[in-house]
Amino acid sequence: MKVAIVNDSVMAIECLRRVIASVPDYEVAWVAHDGAEAVWRCQANVPDLILMDLIMPVMDGVDATQKIMEATPCAILIVTSTVSGHAPKVFQAMGYGALDAVNTPVLGMTGDAQGKDEFLRKVGTIVKLIKQRKNSASSVSGSSPKIALAPGSDKGLVAIGSSSGGPKALATVLSSLPVDFPVPIVIVQHVDEKFSNELALWLNKQCPLEVRLAKKGDTLLPGRVLIAGSNNHLILTSNNVLDYTPYPVELAYRPSVDVFYTSVAEHWAGETVAVLLTGMGRDGAEGLLTLRNKGVRTIAQDEVSCAVYGMPKAAAQIGAVEKILPLDDIAQELIKYFATKKNRQQA
Repeated sequence: MKVAIVNDSVMAIECLRRVIASVPDYEVAWVAHDGAEAVWRCQANVPDLILMDLIMPVMDGVDATQKIMEATPCAILIVTSTVSGHAPKVFQAMGYGALDAVNTPVLGMTGDAQGKDEFLRKVGTIVKLIKQRKNSASSVSGSSPKIALAPGSDKGLVAIGSSSGGPKALATVLSSLPVDFPVPIVIVQHVDEKFSNELALWLNKQCPLEVRLAKKGDTLLPGRVLIAGSNNHLILTSNNVLDYTPYPVELAYRPSVDVFYTSVAEHWAGETVAVLLTGMGRDGAEGLLTLRNKGVRTIAQDEVSCAVYGMPKAAAQIGAVEKILPLDDIAQELIKYFATKKNRQQA
């Protein structure tokens, strides 16, 4: 796998070189010392993965991510001195298509790279996603088991899945909803639990609704937005409360949109709208098909407005999507749907 390094620190570059060289199948494609240099290097040689710093001269990592994803899209991992300290910029970069973020490994006195294991775990997950994307073109599934409607609930629910590009897309949707939006919203965004709380706080400032992390035992209340906050999978239980599970353990996506969608299909009997937003890979496609097979309204973000048209594309390919909409139209579709539902109940 060809890996590019974008960083203005000589020590950080050397450390990243050593860590990449420690894995037999990895090689450094090129090094850029600022975002502008990375943009033009990508035009000549697109790597499999870019390790993108955030704070750099000339052009920072946020702007570089945006320009690269527009012109020569590829997998980007934000590698910065402190993920939590740069949370707003991390989410901006992820909004333009960066897949994840990790603290920069640091060379110790003995020459060992501190933080190497966590860094390589992140890179390994992205490698799995890259391979799945390459294999998905020749292995499109067209069926999903139908699940019987669960008894016991007449409430509404909006279930949203998102990945690369998700923070910005989520902010766009949530900021367009009214403070009296009548149903709960549950979000599964591919984000490491180390800064999932920062994502919730960031989104809470972007919209009139209450946004916080989902906790074990949470019930679904109208007008509240709950976000998966663990590297385990968020699920809805038979008692219609939220929980986390490590299973299935083999999934590259953690938390998984598919796992949450499937639990909703199994246990939620009320009116549901499932929305699949921008993201790399196929997570959410099969779960969305399961929901559509039981009569749930399903929506996917369109290609033009996606930072990465992977997950919505996969869902559309297998017939899981009822409506494909531009990002700016999704909130209005949700408002209209639940307003119509309320009018039907009052009639």
